Amino acid sequence: MAADRSDDAPEPPVERPDHPADRPNAPADHTKQSRRDQIEPRSIEEYNNELRATTESPEPTEPATPSEPSARSEPTENGHQSQSGASWDEKAEESRWMWGEYKRRFPPEERPPVDRSTDPPGSWRGDSSRYLDPSKNERTEAECDRIVEREEKIISPRLREVESCDLDRHLVGFEERRKGRDGIKEKVAKGMAEKGLSLEEAIALVPDSIRFTFQYKEARYTEGVWSDIARLQEQGFKLEKRKNSWSDEQYKGINSQWIEPVSGQRFEVQFHTRISFEAKQITHPAYERLRTYQADKFEEMVLEAFQRKVTAEVPIPLGAAEIPDYPERGQDAR
Repeated sequence: MAADRSDDAPEPPVERPDHPADRPNAPADHTKQSRRDQIEPRSIEEYNNELRATTESPEPTEPATPSEPSARSEPTENGHQSQSGASWDEKAEESRWMWGEYKRRFPPEERPPVDRSTDPPGSWRGDSSRYLDPSKNERTEAECDRIVEREEKIISPRLREVESCDLDRHLVGFEERRKGRDGIKEKVAKGMAEKGLSLEEAIALVPDSIRFTFQYKEARYTEGVWSDIARLQEQGFKLEKRKNSWSDEQYKGINSQWIEPVSGQRFEVQFHTRISFEAKQITHPAYERLRTYQADKFEEMVLEAFQRKVTAEVPIPLGAAEIPDYPERGQDAR
């Protein structure tokens, strides 16, 4: 279910917290802009009416609209009321509606497809037009097979052991623990093109080809993070990097990178509350679109504003923002 950039190999960047900076901007598309200007935004009521017309669920409850905020004043189970008085669940529904409006204004089907017409058989080209020739693509595929084996036989069993130590929190999104092969190839091609890495170095430095997320109750978040970091180290994993983004405008949570020392396999562990995890899931499509570097300046501003809007509603657990980065700024990982 967007963000930390490091230009010094071999230390990889933490995935997701910081949004890309200084990305190249595509030239303005006047046809698309004209179409945007002609689209009138729908209200949430109109949006939900259309949803009801296309589903079989009988008489779903309609959420409050922006002009008619909910009168509910109690906080959610592990969240808070926002300044407007609406609960996180209501704000999340509003954010999903906003994302639907974004897709109406910037229809994915209108984006020009990547030209692969002259690519040789067996090669790979991503949506950002990064490229692997047939030989490099084949070697990357073979390494992806080895990543799957390490995840299944070594890493996931130990993460499940850590999870079993505390029934008051759990691994969420476990079925998405392996990054898709296209995503791995995108990072491999980027590492070679932008950092001059060899194929083997680029593959080895992908920080999140395997990734896990621990989800905590808000009141126990800080204590739980520290406990699970210690448990992961007891399992023999080496902490490579920890990035605290609870003060970030585009993403809230903690991301960490680990190494299984025998195989050298890197993997990522994120630490979230229910609300911060849901916020990440809502904003992830915007983050992925920004990472393609294909949005023009206006669309970039819309996407970044959307991420800020959703992230601003996430309550920060007591003590979470004080968990330090590792290594601390100015230090090298050991």
